[in-house]
Amino acid sequence: MLASELRITTGADYKRLVRRGRRNVGAVTVAYMHMNPNGGPPRFGFIVAKNVGNAVTRNRVRRRLKAASFELRESFPPGAEIVYRAFPSAATAEFDAFRSDVESSSSRLAPK
Repeated sequence: MLASELRITTGADYKRLVRRGRRNVGAVTVAYMHMNPNGGPPRFGFIVAKNVGNAVTRNRVRRRLKAASFELRESFPPGAEIVYRAFPSAATAEFDAFRSDVESSSSRLAPK
């Protein structure tokens, strides 16, 4: 489970990241990343729209995104802010394929 200090919670932060962040499209997600100049631990946000499925399906996809992000949190530098937007195909993807897609899209965004 992601602690509250590792989550993006405000609408303004989501809007800023989606508009100004670097973007990478995967098979089941789109990842947006922006570096916070103030530093701090990496923070994660998740967008799972109604086109993904009903509430049960959306919550399962969100839980999968949180689990994958928890595993990847150490691979990001301090100050990284990442938002994942799930595609409808995320609802039917196997977890291993889902996690590898999230990992590959995140690794392409990480600063060198």
